[in-house]
Amino acid sequence: MRKLTAILIGLILLAVSACSQNSEFKTYSNGLIYSEGTMIKLSHIVDSLNLKFKTCDFDKVFLSKQQSIGHLVRLESGNIETAIIDMEKNISFDDFCKKYPEAEIEENILIMRDKYQNYNDETIVDISQFDLSSNYGFRIISEDTSLYERNLEGKWLFKKSNESEYSKEGIKSFFFPGNFQTKELPKKYSLMVGYSECLIDTTTTKFKNDLNNGWVDLPKNWNSLSQKKKEKLLDEMRSTRVIGGCSQDSRPREHALNIALLSAETYNWEVFLKAHLDVMNDRFERVSDGSYAWGKRNTYIKELEDLNINVTDLILGITFRIENPASNHYYGSIRRIGRALSETTKREEVENAILSIITDNELDFYNRMIFYFLFDNYNYYIEDETIKDENVAKLEKALATLPSSFTSKLTRN
Repeated sequence: MRKLTAILIGLILLAVSACSQNSEFKTYSNGLIYSEGTMIKLSHIVDSLNLKFKTCDFDKVFLSKQQSIGHLVRLESGNIETAIIDMEKNISFDDFCKKYPEAEIEENILIMRDKYQNYNDETIVDISQFDLSSNYGFRIISEDTSLYERNLEGKWLFKKSNESEYSKEGIKSFFFPGNFQTKELPKKYSLMVGYSECLIDTTTTKFKNDLNNGWVDLPKNWNSLSQKKKEKLLDEMRSTRVIGGCSQDSRPREHALNIALLSAETYNWEVFLKAHLDVMNDRFERVSDGSYAWGKRNTYIKELEDLNINVTDLILGITFRIENPASNHYYGSIRRIGRALSETTKREEVENAILSIITDNELDFYNRMIFYFLFDNYNYYIEDETIKDENVAKLEKALATLPSSFTSKLTRN
């Protein structure tokens, strides 16, 4: 019995060892994950790109995502079928409230409308509550793509749930006092988005088409390989998708770093930046991803700050959510970007920029709230408690410029 127990313990330890690591990437004498030689090469690329930026189309107008301020209605008692008929006949909101006083009403919520391809490559329309207190807001998903263009002013969209052992029969519905709208981003924000699209280069992708799942080793002597062999190895890595086997499987991040290293050595800036941003944003496929593993994955914003690029505009540019992005537009993860910005050497500049965005009445509500969450995540990772408290006060002041009807439901880190 003892022998069997020892064998089982050994197997468990072996499995844990296979899916864990003590540290992230090798750090060079310059304190970065890229050597001095690699950083010099990247700097040369950026110097030449600075000329290219002057020819980028910074006059492009970017639009906010479709959004509307509407009402959420819940009805779990009374005549459900009659209520559905009334909604289908476009009963007015006031008349509905009078006729069904038992209904739960949540007024003036932010509702978003989006269209995208699902995992089955089907085009769907997603109309969802931007729930500020949880990730479980009400949403309606439809394969009727005409819903994306439809004028919903004065209309109801509902979903019926049948009675089960877990829930009562009922309906949930959106009512739209006005139609969905988009707004032009003010010029200064369009410039940030334009800068990010120019710098990242949306005409190129990190991976090629028809990927194979697997792994490609980076030889220990890779730095001494010929340029042709480095390019061939980079091509192999860009044709391979690495999926993490568990939360602490480091291979997807190592794979992206290897792509970044080879891209820098072969002067392929477009692929380099996407690979590095993927590491910063932790944008990888995994079988599972427990929060206990997140702290081990660093963001490496310093590597970008040591290059001659406007990191603040780049990071904020990929934070805005827009209706008309270029193909392959890069969106940043709010949680990861917040953590990265907490390590910036330009803290005052970043804080002022984000707070200014939150309070800008010319900007749409959705983006203002996105940047609220960005600042909240950023402040969560600040270690100095005094600075943290000061930032909470700043954020409260900025929040007061937004409608209290939905900011009152906010929860903070």
